[in-house]
Amino acid sequence: MTPTLRPPEHIGLPIKESTGRAERTPAFRLEEVCVRRQGRFLLDGVNWRVEADQRWVLLGPNGSGKTTLLRVAGAQLWPTSGTVEVLGCQLGRVDVRSLRRRVALVSGAVIRQLRPALTAREVVVSAKYGALEAWWNRFSPSDWEAADRLLEAAGVGGPGGVGERAFGVISEGERQQVLLARALMSRPDLLLLDEPAAGLDLGARERLLERISALTTDAQSPPLVMVTHHVEEVPKGITHAGLIRDGRLIAAGPIEETLTSGIVSECFGVSVTIGYEDGRWWSRAR
Repeated sequence: MTPTLRPPEHIGLPIKESTGRAERTPAFRLEEVCVRRQGRFLLDGVNWRVEADQRWVLLGPNGSGKTTLLRVAGAQLWPTSGTVEVLGCQLGRVDVRSLRRRVALVSGAVIRQLRPALTAREVVVSAKYGALEAWWNRFSPSDWEAADRLLEAAGVGGPGGVGERAFGVISEGERQQVLLARALMSRPDLLLLDEPAAGLDLGARERLLERISALTTDAQSPPLVMVTHHVEEVPKGITHAGLIRDGRLIAAGPIEETLTSGIVSECFGVSVTIGYEDGRWWSRAR
């Protein structure tokens, strides 16, 4: 069944003109990718292809290479060996500065780069030019309106919202919503989320997952990869799953074929049962 295309405003996305690129160009393609540091392989022979219409979750234990893999896929980290192609551009044959502007990354590293005194609105609007400060560029009224729409779509805008509050004093859940709004403000061709729900309480986690689900179920959204430790954090609309252990991608494919009790147990080194109910995944130790 062909999905119905809906206008991006319903999830707050800024309107983006067609780039004219072929629809079959993958979001990224990795072939035999290795990352080696101090004699240790952080990634070892990874082969992974993410298509433009797919939404992925990447799971694995601590230290398995999830964040390293996400940084390579986002052209933020050069591999020691192997081929990396992001949005049709091969690393080593493209100006990565222009390529990185097409990829949005939501991670704790972004929080550390932002000045705490910036308002939430400034954090969001500055992403239009990939800046860390709003005063570096001039923004039109429509830019500020787009930032406000994204905050409202995230449930943290409007009267009583966080728009004019300092980014450094809002709650962790609100901060993650603002970071996601910032990522969307840049109108990315690829969206990468590195453990966005880490450290959130139950309410904040569910509100964030609801927001991410609005993206994963919308045909106008960019291809998306989300890293997490927990299957309970997999939002609705995720189409594919990858599992990584010790720097190796041990499984990757359609989520219903990959997120199984056997594969997840092998990945995390503990016997678990995986289930699916009402659009959400769950796990139980056996």
